[in-house]
Amino acid sequence: MKFAGTVDRDALAKYLDEYLSVTMFKDYCPNGLQVEGRARIGRLVTGVTASAALLDAAIAWQADAVLVHHGYFWRGEDARLLGVKRHRIARLIHADMNLFAFHLPLDVHPEVGNNALLGRRLGWTIDTRCGDQNLIAISTLAVPISFAELGRRVEARLARPPLLIGDADRQVARVAWCTGGAQGLFADAIAAGVDAYLTGEVSEQHFHLATESGVGFIAAGHHATERFGIEALGERLAREFGLDHRFIDIPNPV
Repeated sequence: MKFAGTVDRDALAKYLDEYLSVTMFKDYCPNGLQVEGRARIGRLVTGVTASAALLDAAIAWQADAVLVHHGYFWRGEDARLLGVKRHRIARLIHADMNLFAFHLPLDVHPEVGNNALLGRRLGWTIDTRCGDQNLIAISTLAVPISFAELGRRVEARLARPPLLIGDADRQVARVAWCTGGAQGLFADAIAAGVDAYLTGEVSEQHFHLATESGVGFIAAGHHATERFGIEALGERLAREFGLDHRFIDIPNPV
C-alpha cells in the first residue's frame, strides 16, 4: 500500500501497545519497540521473522521500520551481541531503522491475530478459546468432515501439504488450532473435547498422544500458519497513519 503520511515513532509504539493489549500477556520476549531507529516513520515493512534476509530487503526498500511476529531478545537466550545476533542488530542500527515485534499479542488478537486470520482463511468461526492465556481457538464446523478432507482443505488454503497424524476416516465436528509452535498445547485441546488440533509444528511425543487419544493432529507449518496476522496489522497501520507498507514474505519450509 502506498500513501504519503508519516507518524512519530513513539506515537506508533504507543498505538501498537494499546491496540494489541500487550500488558495482558506473559510472553517469552519483549513486545513492542525492540530496536530504536529514526523518529519519523513513513515506510513500513512487515514480515514473519526479523531475519537478516528480511532486514536486507527492508533496507533496500529504504524502510523506516520493520514490524515482525518473531523479533529478538527471547527468554533464556544469550544476552550478548555476538555472531548472528550482532550482525542483525548492526544492520538495524547502521540503517537507523526501527524494529517492532509482537508475539503472543498478535497470535490472539480478534481482528488481526494469527489465529483469527488463519481461521477465517479456513472458513472457521471462533466459538470459544481455551488453554494458557486463551491461546487455543475452537470452532464447531457447520458440516462435519473427515480428518483426511480437513487435511486436504488445509493444504489448499496454505499451499503446502501438512503432516497429518490420526485416523483419516474420523469425522471432525470440532476443531482447535493455535498457530506457530503450539504443539505443547495439544493436551489442552484434547481436554476441551475437540476432534482435531492444528498448529505449525509437531514433537515426537505428539504422535503417541494423537494415536492414543484419537484426536487428529495437523502440523501445517510454523511459518505457513503465521503469515497472515503481521501483514494484516501492517495494512491497518497503513490505513490508520497513511504509511507506505510492504509485506515481504521470506520463504521458510518449517
